[in-house]
Parts: sequence; structure tokens; C-alpha cells
Amino acid sequence: MTRFTDGEWHHLHPLTPLLRGGITFVAVIGFLLYNIRDILIDMVLGGDGRNGEPLVWLYESEFFWLAVLALFVGLALVVVGYYLSWRMNTFRITDEVVEVRSGIVFRRNRKGRLDRIQGINIARPLFARIFGAARLEVNVAGQDANIRLDYLGSEAADELRREVLRLASGTRVVAAQEVQLDAEGTPISRGAAVSHLIDQRVSELLAPELDPDLAPPESVVAMHTGRLIGSLLLSGFSVFVLLLIGGIAWGVAATGSYLFLIGVLPTLIGTGSFYITRFTRSLRYSIAGTPDGVRIGFGLLSTSNETLPPGRIHSIQVTQPLLWRAAGWWEIKVNRASTSSAKGAAGQANTTILPVGNLDDVRKVLALVLPDHVDADSVALFERGMSSKGGDDGFVNSPKRARWYLWFSQPRNGFATLPGVVVLRQGAVWRQLTIVPEARLQSVAISQGPVFRSLRLASLRVHTVTGPISPALSAVDSAQAVLFFREVADAAIASSSADTSHRWRSGEVAP
Repeated sequence: MTRFTDGEWHHLHPLTPLLRGGITFVAVIGFLLYNIRDILIDMVLGGDGRNGEPLVWLYESEFFWLAVLALFVGLALVVVGYYLSWRMNTFRITDEVVEVRSGIVFRRNRKGRLDRIQGINIARPLFARIFGAARLEVNVAGQDANIRLDYLGSEAADELRREVLRLASGTRVVAAQEVQLDAEGTPISRGAAVSHLIDQRVSELLAPELDPDLAPPESVVAMHTGRLIGSLLLSGFSVFVLLLIGGIAWGVAATGSYLFLIGVLPTLIGTGSFYITRFTRSLRYSIAGTPDGVRIGFGLLSTSNETLPPGRIHSIQVTQPLLWRAAGWWEIKVNRASTSSAKGAAGQANTTILPVGNLDDVRKVLALVLPDHVDADSVALFERGMSSKGGDDGFVNSPKRARWYLWFSQPRNGFATLPGVVVLRQGAVWRQLTIVPEARLQSVAISQGPVFRSLRLASLRVHTVTGPISPALSAVDSAQAVLFFREVADAAIASSSADTSHRWRSGEVAP
């Protein structure tokens, strides 16, 4: 039995109250000490330059000692409150659930079943990294069902993630005696504990977000810095900024006064902050395949990484904005059965797993998220679905009579089926390719209104969990739609019955 999976209740990091909100408390104390210092200097050296300040007035009034007593009582209550909140906030892990309980007066208990875990996110804000702490969030299927543990020791968070993923995967753990060892395997003495702690903290601050021994180098997809800058400049937000600058220039020229700039100055500052935040958060972005799923990490000062276990991705969509077409860049989003409070690298929802990448990056990411369904034939079909103009390219496309409804995209509007996946393609200006694993498919539907019925057309919809992707096609030949409905419905039942990805390491034994 390992340290956290013994079924017993464990406490969070001792500095959790400080990291959660105590920094505000520290700032208030610093403000008071700063003003008290100035009062003492004025007492010794003389001077009355600070007579108008509240603390000076309080010091000169008859309520001074009463205020000092109230201050110490308040500090004592805050410290006791922080201690009790830490003491009453505990968690435990059993063979079936992750459970957290908290609250001093009103108790709160939350459980997450291991077989419904959709991912585990570890975030390390800069202030928490300094103290060797991290925030762990277990994403569970359902609305507002996640389990948050903030904060844990950085090493403890990594260990806890490993143990939860092993239990969720079906791996059996063999009990072993734990001894704290140094790099050479020698037990660490008490005299060397302080030195070991300092070395460990420095190592945590300088260590890469992804352990190079955890993932094969060929599976790692890193974001090119120049491509990141280019994607920010060739974005819809940049178009808005250019229009804003043009409006400002026109306003200055029309009025002849630069006072017009004062009103838009906050907007310009916010624009710069937007670009800087997205750039710094996206640095060191990487996607890699690990034995327990896809690992996504990013961040320079404040870091974040998330593991998506196998079988937790319900649909994948590859899109290409119009401004990215000349550069050959693409974006990949996914649908998941859970949501995370953590944002993605570029500030998007964490369903965006590749903010920007070239065709080679797309191939690698699809191989990571669809490991059982990517071969030479499927990759060729995916690439034709992404860049082909339509025609006889392996897709069943909308007939020419649908041109009145799909003015530009009729040749590219179609579907295809491969063993284990359903592929939908659409869009001529904004291209997109949607891939749905049949084992994750919830249902399939056909709809036909009176206009479509007269033209022998129909609409298709493949239902998955709620997310940014809504797999659907309009204006498909009605006869082909019926065949698609029957084929996909039967294949989905067979795939879900044979699927074992939710227990991806069942039968293995971990020492």
C-alpha cells in the first residue's frame, strides 16, 4: 500500500491557507508595519509630515491601546481560523473513490469515482512554486464534479497523480517499504535533511515540466516560438486591434486633438497585456504520449500540465482559420466528459490541446489521441479531409443539388467511416475535420425538413458529450444518410461492447 492510497485521511500542504488567500493577509500586515515604522521614525527624529494619516491620528488618540489590543485579537483569530481550515480540510483515496472533506462550521464532503476520472491537472502558480507546492485537480465526468486539492507538495502532487492513474487504469499495486533515499540510493540522515530540501526545491524550480524519461522523444510535440508569435498576429483579435488603431487614427485626424487618445489608452494597455499573457502562458508548450495517456504541459513562470487517460476523448476537431491557410497552420480541439477550472496555454478552454501547429504536428497529435485508429490509410484520409477541395477523395460528399444551400462548401461537405471512427468534413473558407471514435459515440440522428425532403437531402448529427465540437452535417443525400445511420449505429454498439480503454492497464502489477 502506497502513501496516499492507504484509505486513510491525509492533510494538504501546511502553507495551504497562505497560498489560497493568506497573501492578502501578509500584504495588510506589511502595510501596517510600514506605517508603524514611519511613526517610530517621526517619534525619534521629530517631524509632523504624516499628521493627516489615519494611523498617526490613531496613535495620538486615546483609543490607541484599545486598537492595538483589537489588532492582536484579530490576528489571533485569523491565525486560528487558517489553522482550523487547514486542519479540517483532508482527503483520502480508496480503491474506488477520491474523497475530500472541508469546512469548519458547515462541513462539505465531495467524492469522485475512479472509473469516471477524465483527467488530472497539476498547476504550479509562481508563488506556490517558490514554496514547493502545487494545485491538483481531478476532473470527473459530470457538471461541477471535479475534486480540487490546493495545495499539495510538488513531489506529493506528482506522486498522487501516479497513484490515482494506476488505480483508475486497473493496475494492482504491490506494497513496499518506503525509505527516503538520495540520488545514489543511500538513506538520507536527519543531518542532511535541510540540504536535501534546498536541493529539492531548486530542482523543482529548474526541472522541465515533462520528465524526459516519461515519454519517448519522438512522441513529444513542442510549439515553435515563431509559429506561436505568428498565430497571435494572424488572429481575429489582431484584426480587431488593427480596426481599433484605424479608428483612433481617423478620430485624431478628424478632431485634430490628441486628447482623443486618453479615452482609448486603457484599451491599448489591455491589448498589450492580452498578447503578453498569451505568449508567456504558451511558452514551453508540449504534448506527449505517456503510459497513462496524453500529457499536455505549458507555462514559463506559472506552469500547468494535465494528463488525459486513454478513452477519455470523445471527439476531435482539426480546424484552419482563413488567415492561417497560407502558413499551413491548424488547431485541434477535443470534447471531454468533464471541464477543468484551468485554462489552456493561449487562454482558451482546456479543450484546445493544440493551439497552433503544422501538418506534421497534427499527425503526431492525432496519433497520440487516437492510438488504435491511426495508420497509413487513415492518415491519408485525414489529410485529404483537411486540405482536399472535394470530389472523389474517399468521402461521401453532398450532391450538386445542395449547392443552393452550401454555396462554397458543397464539394467539401461529406463523411467517411473507418474501422473504429467516424469522420466528418466541412467548410471551404474555414476548414474543419471532425473525428468521433465509435466507442465514445452516444447516438446518431437524421433530420429532414420539407425543403430538404423535396430535394432528397437530409441532415446528420452524431451525438457526443457536451463541448466545443458539435459533429453534424447538413444537405447530405438522403439515401446515403440512411446508410450512414444504419452502419454507424451498428458499429457504435459493437465498438462500445469491445472497448476496454477505460481500464487501459488492467492486469499489470506496479511495484
